[in-house]
Amino acid sequence: MLSHELIARYGMLVVFLNVLGSSLGLPLPVIPTLITVGAGTALAIHAASSTLFYFATILGSAVIGGVLGDLVWFQGGKRYGERTLHAVCKLSLSRETCVRKTERFFGRWGVRVLVVARFVPGLSLVAVPLCGAMAVRLRSFVLHDCAGVALWASVGLAIGALFASQIDVVFVLISHRGWQALIVIGIALVLYVLYRYCRRIMLAKALEKARISVGELHALLANNPRPILFDIRSAERRMLDPFVIPGSLFADERKLPQIVERYGVNRTLVIYCSCPNEVSAAWMAKRLRLAGVKLALPLTGGIDAWRVAGFDVEPIIAMNDAAISGEERKLFAH
Repeated sequence: MLSHELIARYGMLVVFLNVLGSSLGLPLPVIPTLITVGAGTALAIHAASSTLFYFATILGSAVIGGVLGDLVWFQGGKRYGERTLHAVCKLSLSRETCVRKTERFFGRWGVRVLVVARFVPGLSLVAVPLCGAMAVRLRSFVLHDCAGVALWASVGLAIGALFASQIDVVFVLISHRGWQALIVIGIALVLYVLYRYCRRIMLAKALEKARISVGELHALLANNPRPILFDIRSAERRMLDPFVIPGSLFADERKLPQIVERYGVNRTLVIYCSCPNEVSAAWMAKRLRLAGVKLALPLTGGIDAWRVAGFDVEPIIAMNDAAISGEERKLFAH
């Protein structure tokens, strides 16, 4: 078992590297690290003034590591916008919902979302490049990010300090078990990651059974009656990509009863979003079918696949007001 003095001596470096790696997207156990370092520092240093100094230096290392890592994603979002969000979406273990939730938080709170982002799984990893993509000022980003990292790291260190004696007992038990305890912990972590990965694959396979390709949709749009085409991207995502598939209506997947009431259950409904790895459109289609709609289909690949296939898109400002009536604005406004 590592001594308390060793933890106190190298705690600043360990915290810096863990927070930096986590901010860059690596799956590191940052909160357990903060709690362990907080407990080790509290047990190793008995003078109150020295303890406060060491905690301040460790907290400072966490803030520096977190902001440095976040700046990489912030600049990526600022420079590459949509492509950076796609890359982040792939890194997140909860990528099927992370982008949608983050865009909603950002739409409501703006850059202030960074103050609490690290307390919500997946939120920080998406909120940071989104701030860059939405042209948040660098100074404002750094100030709010510093506050968020400091608050989050303080909680972890404080928990470690408050429960230092109990944590020390746990480490004593682990040390008695030696490699057996480490193997059990390692297996538990691997099983958790595998569970999330298998869950994602199973969900994707289940949803893949009822989709429509861009070619099939293009052919359907030439028929009469045409399918109802819903764009469920957030307002923030539409600001980054202000184009739609012709004939689209803006929709909110949280307002399914209103959609079913207005269009009934016999019309063909097609739903699309922007990230090919996001299943928001598939979830909405599934819930519409459960609500009684006979044919509700997500568009495979979303608007990106539509573009790749060479089909036309139109600017949002060119959408005909007749296509979005006043009543529909009330139903589907974000």
